[in-house]
Amino acid sequence: MSDTTDSNRLSVLLAEHSELEQQLADPSIHADAGVARRVGRRYAELSPIAATHGQLTQVQSDLEAAEELAGEDPDFADEAAKLRERIPELEEKLAELLLPRDPDDSRDVIVEIKAGEGGEESALFAGDLLRMYMRYAEKYGWVTEVMDSQDSDMGGVKNVSLAVKTKGNPEGGHGVWSRLKFEGGVHRVQRVPATESQGRIHTSAAGVLVLPEAEDVDVEINMHELRIDVYRSSGPGGQSVNTTDSAVRITHEPTGIVVSCQNEKSQLQNKEQALRILRARLLAAKQEEADAAAGEARRLQVRTVDRSERVRTYNFPQNRITDHRIGFTAHNLDQVMQGDLDAVLDALSAAERAARLEGSDEGLQRA
Repeated sequence: MSDTTDSNRLSVLLAEHSELEQQLADPSIHADAGVARRVGRRYAELSPIAATHGQLTQVQSDLEAAEELAGEDPDFADEAAKLRERIPELEEKLAELLLPRDPDDSRDVIVEIKAGEGGEESALFAGDLLRMYMRYAEKYGWVTEVMDSQDSDMGGVKNVSLAVKTKGNPEGGHGVWSRLKFEGGVHRVQRVPATESQGRIHTSAAGVLVLPEAEDVDVEINMHELRIDVYRSSGPGGQSVNTTDSAVRITHEPTGIVVSCQNEKSQLQNKEQALRILRARLLAAKQEEADAAAGEARRLQVRTVDRSERVRTYNFPQNRITDHRIGFTAHNLDQVMQGDLDAVLDALSAAERAARLEGSDEGLQRA
């Protein structure tokens, strides 16, 4: 990107930041919580750019003043030297902030986990992944909500949908998606299952799907295109756990997407939860189409709505976690399962950032 392009982009973003600041100062904007939230998130996303630009401008001004006074006072010469060193650092930081970023980074997410091949052991591992994400969310003060789940006979989960939200506007626009977007794909586990009496190590897997949560304005759903069925909720083994038809299954006929929810006690609540998940899936499908149309331009983004790709292995006998996309390996699996995911997520973020800086069309290499 040329200096002129950078300068033009900076001017546009600073003007937008100023306009958003004026909007947030207007009490009338808070009459619509959805609008206020979107404006607040965008403002938080642009604030680091405005702050860094302000620091750079101030340092440049201070340097000019120090250089003028350096001939009269040696102390100002020392000060000028220190200020001169800060300018390249701030320019580099600003250039990185101006790189095109994933537009969904400030969004909340819906994480779907589904047991794969491996029977009850796979369901137990899916439950372990659910707890891992919930503990990671707790560490950051995020709010979690199990929207729908189907438990297995031994306490695992056959499938579960988990909403993860930030409280307020995420700092710098770094919301839940900016961290958990890397989790989509097949997660493989190697361990001695609780169901194994001979002590043999088994391999099984669970699929994870991470969707940026959509808002009403992102996806328009025509209610006439939905087929809505109701039925009785079921628990482990398929037994009925509800005497009323409160569970809801929604089929979006144009796309064939099917969403079911049964956790809530009322049919209306389950319908609302199912619509939230449907919106997220439709938004993801819409973005996948846009990505395909854009060709290689958006392959830098680490997003996936495909569970078929193996992304990570959890080896319990060796206490080892390996992320196959970037060759990351660590021997602290016990801590990772308690929600200590930062090391692997930081490595994935760094790889994505490096690809953006290099302008590579390849992005992260995936196994």
